[in-house]
Amino acid sequence: MQATSYNGRVPLRVAAISFLNPAPLLYNFEHEPTASALAAHYTLHYTTPANCARELLAGTADLGLIPIASLTPELAIVPGCTIASQHEVRSILLLVKNPHHLSTDAALQQIRTIAADAASRSSQAYTHILFEHFHRTRPTFTEQAADLPTSPTDMLTSADAALLIGDPALLARAHRSTIDPNNELLWLDLATLWRSLTGLPWVAAVWAVRPQALTDVSATQLIADLTASRDNGLAHIDDLVHDWTPRLAISPETIHTYLTQNIHYTLDPDCLQTITLFRQLAAQINALPPLPHLNLLT
Repeated sequence: MQATSYNGRVPLRVAAISFLNPAPLLYNFEHEPTASALAAHYTLHYTTPANCARELLAGTADLGLIPIASLTPELAIVPGCTIASQHEVRSILLLVKNPHHLSTDAALQQIRTIAADAASRSSQAYTHILFEHFHRTRPTFTEQAADLPTSPTDMLTSADAALLIGDPALLARAHRSTIDPNNELLWLDLATLWRSLTGLPWVAAVWAVRPQALTDVSATQLIADLTASRDNGLAHIDDLVHDWTPRLAISPETIHTYLTQNIHYTLDPDCLQTITLFRQLAAQINALPPLPHLNLLT
């Protein structure tokens, strides 16, 4: 469907993520008085992180919040905003069978099969790096939708570990006592593991744009609009908690902590260093194609 034209201008087609963690980034696009003004220049639709990337690469979207695993030299990273974590992220969860209560390293060495949520390429690539680069093992990955986030044991029926991302991971944590009543699983936070191994923040996604699509909106205006939306979102966390509490079966306090302490929204130099290292390591183990340099929008 062709986008509606405003005074002869065609708004940027924006692929956004329908998870909790980007909510502050999208605040101005979803709340008045800014939403109506922005609608003259941007039209949003919501999908998974992986589909954001597919649409952007296929040219059916112009701007997308995409996994860093999906960056290509042709796409430009929009400076300013990211979805990252300085320490524990909570929403990237590796569940590991551990009935004998081995140490974390010993339990990871035992893993041969992983059922992975297909929603994000970056999370899968981080997990490949964890095993193949740092632990020198090569488990087999099978993709499986996390349709029953309160019962991830379904994913563990035929696998040694399960990788959950986004809201399903948050929901699983909220129902831990039901999922793991005998404490026979390791609940590992992927961002915490990455920080312990590299000393760097974990980075999931960035805004990326097809530069040739910037006709109505300049690069300067795009950066300003996205940064203002993030800043306004972070200034209205209580409103976001109110919006999201009916949507997720987790407490308002958990949502507030997640948005204010677990997720880091500023694309700072350490986050850019993480993206570079992540892509280098992923290329070394053939998990992703090389990314010779980061193409930052200017």
